[in-house]
Amino acid sequence: MYDLLKGLRVIEASSFVAAPSCGLYLMQMGAEVIRIDPIGGGPDFHRWPRAPGGASLYWEGLNKGKKSIALNLSQPEGRELAAALVTAPGPNAGLLVTNYPLKSFLAHDRLAARRPDLISVRVMGWSDGTNAVDYTVNAAVGLPQITGPAGLDGPVNHVLPAWDLLTGSQAAFALLAAERLRRSSGRGQEIRLSLADVAITTLGNLGQIAEVELGGVDRPRIGNYIYGTFGRDFVTADGKRVMVVAITAKQWSSLVVSLDLGAAVADLETELRVSFEEEGARYVHRERLASLVAAKAGSLNLRHLAEAFDRSGVCWSQYRTLSEALSDDQRFSAQNPVLADVHHPSKEHYRTPGSAAIVIGETRRASPCAPRLGEHTHELLAAILGIPDTEIHQLQERGIVATHLDD
Repeated sequence: MYDLLKGLRVIEASSFVAAPSCGLYLMQMGAEVIRIDPIGGGPDFHRWPRAPGGASLYWEGLNKGKKSIALNLSQPEGRELAAALVTAPGPNAGLLVTNYPLKSFLAHDRLAARRPDLISVRVMGWSDGTNAVDYTVNAAVGLPQITGPAGLDGPVNHVLPAWDLLTGSQAAFALLAAERLRRSSGRGQEIRLSLADVAITTLGNLGQIAEVELGGVDRPRIGNYIYGTFGRDFVTADGKRVMVVAITAKQWSSLVVSLDLGAAVADLETELRVSFEEEGARYVHRERLASLVAAKAGSLNLRHLAEAFDRSGVCWSQYRTLSEALSDDQRFSAQNPVLADVHHPSKEHYRTPGSAAIVIGETRRASPCAPRLGEHTHELLAAILGIPDTEIHQLQERGIVATHLDD
């Protein structure tokens, strides 16, 4: 956590991955991020994975360091308090991140009528507001049809919600860009960002739209090979599996040297009349090259293969489970400044990430824990909206607001 955005106040009303990750990234750079939570929690408050006591580790992970105010959003008074928080005055306020529907009580035009310089970033499924999540968007853009082993019939979903995560990052970037413009012009902005648009623009940026339109066919499944270059998994003599990648000419030459394949590769180049210095040639003839690498790698146990690879500077890694990575790899140990042991509201201690960015010259603080639901209700109503203690207690008694003691 850093102080680069210290003083900036962002109101977040959201659930699931994309919008909460936007708020998380802003918090990790120093912004005060205030979650508006429904009393009892939103639809993701109990999502898996869970701690042994039942608390959502998913929710704790995405909401670290944020403040939580719990409101009864089914009641007009609760919605009015939410709107008042979003539109509260201040040069570093009036910033909203949400995935609420376009026509909800948090609609931009309604809020901008109260604060014209409001900046709202709204995460959606489809750009027309139609419901979608990462997995349905991924199915819609065709990636499950090119994922998995060659010859497989049927789609293969991936386990990483890539479009959610990319959308969260783009939402944080868009909010800061709009805030920068507001500083010079005084103008507010409404920004809408859909998972589907992030997905299709990303594929276009990677050349895949052009590939289909110009080639007339979809990319085939190629299993664990890397498209357009040389890379694949290989098995060692002691049954361990490694991933080897040779994208650049230097990476390729390092691999050839490490396995003493110079003569065999030269003979293959002569036979095929190609140069494997060229990346595309390595991809076209990947199966012939992979058979050479597989034979050499399969004759060595992991320790000897690792020594040869590291000595020559090969780009590679052993396949591990996450539990193996956390226990065996010092790069993911408690000594890594990205991770710190943190005590959470679930009453559990575990390694918890801060910002992935390392800002040279800036002091990095350990990641804070997630809030308890409604933990900051009283504090925020008093500090931002100036509501007296007696009125806050009355709101609590009437079920309009709640603190963590009321959960």
